[in-house]
Amino acid sequence: MIRLQDTSLVAFKYREYRFFWIAAAFSNIGMWSLIFGRLWLMRTLTDSEFMLGLETAASLGPVLVFSVWGGVLADRINRLQLVRVTRLLFAAMAGLTGLLIATDVIEPWHVIAISAATGILLSFDIPSRSAMVATIVPKEHLAGAIAMYSIVFGVAAIAGPALFAPLVGTLGLEGLFFVIAASYVLTTGALMFMSPVGHKMKSEGVSAWQGLTEGFGYLRQNRVIAGLIGLGIFGGVAGLSYTTLLPVFADEVFGGDEQTYGNLLLGSGIGGLVATVAVVILGKRVRPALYLTVSGSGFGVLLVLFAQSDQLAIAAFALALVGAARTVYQTMSQTLVQTLVSPEYRGRIMGISQFTWGASSLGGLLMGALAELVSAPFALTLGGTLMFGAVAAVGVTLLRPLWSAEREQAQAEA
Repeated sequence: MIRLQDTSLVAFKYREYRFFWIAAAFSNIGMWSLIFGRLWLMRTLTDSEFMLGLETAASLGPVLVFSVWGGVLADRINRLQLVRVTRLLFAAMAGLTGLLIATDVIEPWHVIAISAATGILLSFDIPSRSAMVATIVPKEHLAGAIAMYSIVFGVAAIAGPALFAPLVGTLGLEGLFFVIAASYVLTTGALMFMSPVGHKMKSEGVSAWQGLTEGFGYLRQNRVIAGLIGLGIFGGVAGLSYTTLLPVFADEVFGGDEQTYGNLLLGSGIGGLVATVAVVILGKRVRPALYLTVSGSGFGVLLVLFAQSDQLAIAAFALALVGAARTVYQTMSQTLVQTLVSPEYRGRIMGISQFTWGASSLGGLLMGALAELVSAPFALTLGGTLMFGAVAAVGVTLLRPLWSAEREQAQAEA
């Protein structure tokens, strides 16, 4: 019999986590729609695969430059206050995009510029938001809390595709972006119910540069954390950037429209949600290092399977499996890093770990260029193959000692 305290639902016992989760629910619906809405918007403005890659690079590229400073800031100021501000500014950026579309003056450079501004905000938002989870639930419930947090990604990845075509068909693309703006306003409202107490680390009296140097020094002394972040960066280039090319598959490979695009995204979202629910049910019995290795290498293989699919139904099913593997992989990676890092370095390490997002921008640019030079299926096949090799290598060399420790702990708790 599964007890509540052994599942991830126990995280909801904590008031601050409940409001944090509600805010994340609104926020992730907005973020999902913002990322994929802009990709489809760019596809309607230009047929260039390279421009899709450039849009991804503009959205996530700033993370490569500014995320480490976002991590430093997360260890110096109140994280909750910072996230409140960034979420409100996301609403403003989405509202501006909707206004430009509604007035029929939107051009590709507008999309790129607004995406870059959003990317800069993300650089400071994500490290603080990621570091907050470990401060509002006890360490023994951290994996479950992260898994429950991942559920909002899964729900958004289903609700978004299901509503994408109807919203665009009814309200137009401008209406979609106005809805996104409203979701971020609701996010800010939920965050206002949280207490700012406990979200600011004690000042160490060091400069921002010294704090950053200490963060990288800490990382050099922790090979497993460094390996996980390195794997995330490589995976961002080789595998996690596959979403950049989904409009191309919907439009050119399968000869569809926004409904086809939505169906592909829906397949990925359903798989991700099913995987998240499974992790939630497992709760404390999750074995992060082992699950990361299996899901990450499987993600690479499944990405190749999707790339070689020539029928929409098979492709949607393959994407469901891709979404499931990706969700488990990312959840386990976050859990391991959050568990292993010392609290006083958490903001900085979370900032450095966001290079994964920045790497996705480079991956999107490379995937777009490679798809334009050769083909989209070739680009994703190459990316999936590289992803499989990288995860398998890190799993065997760095994470294998943790597999035994996890097995022994599971046996002790059985």
